[in-house]
Amino acid sequence: MAAEIVRVTTEEQLRMGLDIRMKVFVEEQKVPAEEEIDEYDVIGSNAHHILLIDEGIPVATGRLIYYKSDAAKMQRVAVMKDYRTKGYGRVLLLALEEIARELGLETSILDGQCHAEPFYAKLGYEVISTEPFYDAGILHVRMQKAL
Repeated sequence: MAAEIVRVTTEEQLRMGLDIRMKVFVEEQKVPAEEEIDEYDVIGSNAHHILLIDEGIPVATGRLIYYKSDAAKMQRVAVMKDYRTKGYGRVLLLALEEIARELGLETSILDGQCHAEPFYAKLGYEVISTEPFYDAGILHVRMQKAL
């Protein structure tokens, strides 16, 4: 795997990431489109988007928003179906964590789908929610990692 890590700075790059999310979350997981897109889906200082491109094909995306004064919240982590199990999710999350460190943040928080909990745990995240909760009709747990 030799994907290019792109920090999204153009509308075209943002659209590529949104297209991935529509395929993964809306088409595959049946998340309502109106719940998937929100006020952070813009280029600006309140959200930092990442895109992974493999041989010219956008394959993964994710974003970081500010959660608390010293914490980032990793969100909308999505990898195209044909590219899962190839390490792209790990690369994506590590790139988001690097941005968080550059921003001076000390903690990473995420709401991971329950089936993905082992993936996040391998990257050092620990469950901090007392029990699973529903987000967009899918069970999640809140997880945290010190940066």
